[in-house]
Amino acid sequence: MSFVRSSVRPVSQVAKQLSVRANNYATLREIESRLKSIKNIEKITNTMKIVASTKLSRAQRAMTESRNYGETSNEVFAKSEAVAPETGSKLIIVSSSDKGLCGGIHSQISKAVRARLSVEPESDIVILGDKAKIQLARTWSSNIVLSFNQIGKEVPTFLEALVVADEITKLGKSYDKIEIFYNQFKSGISFEPTSVPAFTAEELTSAPNFSAYEVEEDLASDLTEFSLANAIYWALAEGYACEQSARRSAMDNASKNAGDMIGKYSILYNRTRQAVITNELVDIITGASSLE
Repeated sequence: MSFVRSSVRPVSQVAKQLSVRANNYATLREIESRLKSIKNIEKITNTMKIVASTKLSRAQRAMTESRNYGETSNEVFAKSEAVAPETGSKLIIVSSSDKGLCGGIHSQISKAVRARLSVEPESDIVILGDKAKIQLARTWSSNIVLSFNQIGKEVPTFLEALVVADEITKLGKSYDKIEIFYNQFKSGISFEPTSVPAFTAEELTSAPNFSAYEVEEDLASDLTEFSLANAIYWALAEGYACEQSARRSAMDNASKNAGDMIGKYSILYNRTRQAVITNELVDIITGASSLE
């Protein structure tokens, strides 16, 4: 009976040691797989950061050119002392994009539009970009009269803005007030949701100093449509620059977080590997001792 007990005890100990070793091996493989995945993610985020940095320089050049278009158009309305009416039908144009992975740039512009809609809930909405459309359609889908995607996919052009302005004109609706919401580029690390008015032909012709430009009234509609395209082009270019800047920052933060995780998992992997090696050495020494 004592012989049976003495023989059972080593068997149970060996089974326990084998179970611990198997668990350590499984954990080691899981950590190694997770570490490999994080390293791949770090490579992707670093690559996307480099791509966004390259695109940002081109976006800033396009943004500088677009400001000349927008500010020149605004100067005409400012000197003519055109004023948008407080009441009447209103159109809100939202400049966004189709792409994500750029922080909260889309949610911030949607938040600014929601705040305006809470004050003027009868306003129609035209949206440039699927991201803002998805966010605004949750609560204001009935206000959306027109939407675009694939606009500003690369560096925006005036032709794209002109197409948008032409489609808005084809709606056949007469708006008393038009406002364009976009992200204004402040610096390489900051942006701010803002809006700019786009005046109608009636506002221009009724302005006190409109006669100073010696523009015929029948050409006022063409002038206002052209200025609307200028303002949309300005908004698209500013928003594109903000998007690339935000994406660069987001990918930089993601790369840093991945680097921190790689460091932590590397330490955990080394400790687990050392535990496996120690257990194997213990087994070898124990086996050698039992043979003596």
